[in-house]
Formats: sequence, C-alpha cells, structure tokens
Amino acid sequence: MDPLVAFPDPLQGDPQLQRFLESAVAQLCQWWAGSGQRSPLPLLSVLPELAPPAEGLPPQALLADLQLVMDGAFNPLHPGSLAHLDPPPLAAGVAAELVAAGLNNNLLAEELSPSLTRLERGLCAWMASALGLGEQAGGVAASGGSLSNLMALVVARHRAGLAGHPDAVVLCSADAHVSLGKALMVMGLPATALWPVAVDADGALAIEALQGALERAERQGRPVLAVVATAGTTVRGAVDPIAPMAELCRSRGIWLHVDGAIGAVFGLSGAHRQRVPDLGFADSLTVNPQKLLGIPKSSSLLLLRQPALLAACFATGLPYMEPSWADAHGGECGLQGTRPAEVLKLWLGLRQLGRSGIDALLEGAVARRQRLQRLLEPLPLELRGGPLHVLAFCPEGMGPSQSDAWSATTRQRLLDQQLMLSRPLYGGRHHLKAVLGNPHTGEAELQRLAAVVEASLP
Repeated sequence: MDPLVAFPDPLQGDPQLQRFLESAVAQLCQWWAGSGQRSPLPLLSVLPELAPPAEGLPPQALLADLQLVMDGAFNPLHPGSLAHLDPPPLAAGVAAELVAAGLNNNLLAEELSPSLTRLERGLCAWMASALGLGEQAGGVAASGGSLSNLMALVVARHRAGLAGHPDAVVLCSADAHVSLGKALMVMGLPATALWPVAVDADGALAIEALQGALERAERQGRPVLAVVATAGTTVRGAVDPIAPMAELCRSRGIWLHVDGAIGAVFGLSGAHRQRVPDLGFADSLTVNPQKLLGIPKSSSLLLLRQPALLAACFATGLPYMEPSWADAHGGECGLQGTRPAEVLKLWLGLRQLGRSGIDALLEGAVARRQRLQRLLEPLPLELRGGPLHVLAFCPEGMGPSQSDAWSATTRQRLLDQQLMLSRPLYGGRHHLKAVLGNPHTGEAELQRLAAVVEASLP
C-alpha cells in the first residue's frame, strides 16, 4: 500500500485515506466484538515504540501500532466491567468523535467554530433548563468534572469578591470528591480552607452539622466562598439534601455549587428525578454525561443559573480575534482556551438515545443495583449504597487490616471470574464497590458476583 497522505485533500476525495479510516473503524469494531471473550483488565499493559521513526509509517504499520495499544486497553464493554464510572461508549458519540476530529474546529472563538459554538451554548442552556436552573441558565463544556468544579469555585469567589482572601473557606460533605481539594490548591488556598462536614447514616451531608459549621465560620470571621453539595458521592452514591442546604446558603448570601458529576443526569428523567431532588436550587451545577449515558470521554458541563458570570470572571479579551457576536467567545467563558468540539458527542449521543433511551439507561442501572443489593443482603455484609447505581460493601465487624486483605483477595477472585470491582478506602476500611451502569451486565454476572463474595466470607 502506498504511503498515506498527511492531510486530506481539499479539492477531491482520497480513496486511500477513506480505506485507511474504514480499516481503523473495522479494527475498532472487531475489538468491540471480541470484548466479551477478554477480561475487563488486559492480561498485560503494553508500551509501544515511542519516538517517531526516521520516515513516516505506511498505513498497515500505523494500524498495527494502533492494534498494539488496543490490546493493552481497559475493556469497558465486558459485562463484568463493574469497577468504575466508565460505561461502554455510545455508538453515535463515537461517530461524532471522529467527525469532531475531522472538522478540527476550535471553540476558542466563534469564527473558528461558528455552528459548534451555537450548538454548545444552546445545548448547555437546554440541559440547564431541563435540570431546573431556569430559562436564562446556561454554561460551558469542560474536559471533566474536576475542571467543572474548579471553574465553579473560581466563579463563586469572583462573585463574592474574595479573590486573594487567604481566610476564605469552602464547606462540603466529608464524602465529597477529591477534586474540591485540588481546586482550592490551584486557587492558592491552603488545604485547611476545605471544611468537611459530617455525613449521616446514609452518607448524605448532615444539615445540622452544616449549620454548625456556618455558625463557626461566622464566629471566626472566615468568609465562606461556597458550599458544595454532592449529588452522587463516589463510593456509595449518596445525595446531599440540596434544598435545606440552599436555604442556609441563601439566608447568608453564599454560593451553592452542586457536584452532580455522578448523579445529575438522573434529573433528566421524570421517572428518576426524585433520586436527585432540588438540583434547580443550585447556583452552579457540574454534570458528567460520560459517567452513565456513555458519551465518550470527555463530556462534562458546568451549568450556571447566571451564565454571564462565566465571562465576567474569565474574560481577558482576545485581541487577535474578531469580536464575539454574542456576549463572549468560548475561550472567555472558562479556563480552557483551545477546546475541541466535545459538545458534538453529547448532542449526537442524546439524539440517538432520545428521552426513552435515557430513561431506559437510568432504569437499567438502578435495577441492577437493586438486584445486586437483594442478592447481598442475606450475607453478613455492611452495605453502603444510596439512591443511584453504586453499591459498596465489606464484611461486618472487620478491622482495617482484615478488610484490606479481604478486599484484595476477593477482588482477585472476582477478576478470575472476569468480574471487575474497585477497592475504595472508605471510613478507614477497604470495601469492594460495584458500579452498575454497564448495560451489558446481566443476571448471570450478578449471580456469579454474589457467589464469589459469599464464598469469601469467614
């Protein structure tokens, strides 16, 4: 085969380039088709040759290099892939990813992505409205929930006039995501600026403890930059009481951010909206459709009740670009300048699913969690769950060292059965955690999982 052209021809089609892309797609489809026969984890982690060769490789060699990396990749399609919030990719999202790469538009500025900029703004506004933030709400796409949470806190600080204030604090659940601590570090605040608030027996933030923490901050003269509610904690999928938290915040003029990276998508379904109630009380909301709806990574949105605050906080001007025909260029509405058209994956994926498909995905995930919970309830286990699709557990009465050994041994036994669970440290003890968002997981996998766990118990 002749060498592959470096760039597509703008004047005519290139049959060889088309064959190359078709071969790559066929290779991916074959990888998908064999996923059920491979373990969720590859047998080995591969490292291909890293440095570019003296001469560019021909198409077959490029495809062989791709195959090597694919052979060492994590396998989210396997029915036993239950460890993390990483479901199989949605077909339309994969197609949109290819087209987005081929278009190579840049959401930095409107003339670099005229239609895609409008698409992102419109889709963020629709999502924000659908989740209850109001008809004037909107937002911006980001490369993951950590960045969405960071931008939310930066906006909150800017709005409160606390930039450079060394004593500002952020209050959140003790089970909140680690990205909040990283955000404060990036913002130049000490680790002690993050005040964890106790959780109740269900893993949700205890509202009385939050009230006490707010009163303590007032006594100490510490300004509260924001309060963060979590709609879906990482280990057990708990949901904080957003409405009472919002009442406390509004009475004090404090920004309420909701980290809904895991659970906010349940708010798109009338049948499941009650699992994450009151999202509309948020001033800002992180949503990660990649974690359950199967939108290929990355797909995160930061939504705000007042989206104009994004540009008010982040705009520095783009003197090398024509003026924006809206309020601000995309690169002035967040920390990222150059951004790919990730919104295309979300938009086309939602078009493929439709409302009925979204409902079906959410219903299936919850039903699998409920079924696994019923299978494990007769066993002497401490179950850590919530209203969503996550379930963690460890044996009753086991201490830290025992739970460490038990979880490691049992995880390996599960892997031997091609069932992959994660092993989070929670409350000082290692648990096993199942994330039931994989639509390929069926009754057989859940039965095998319960049998292995039962056999592992002392």
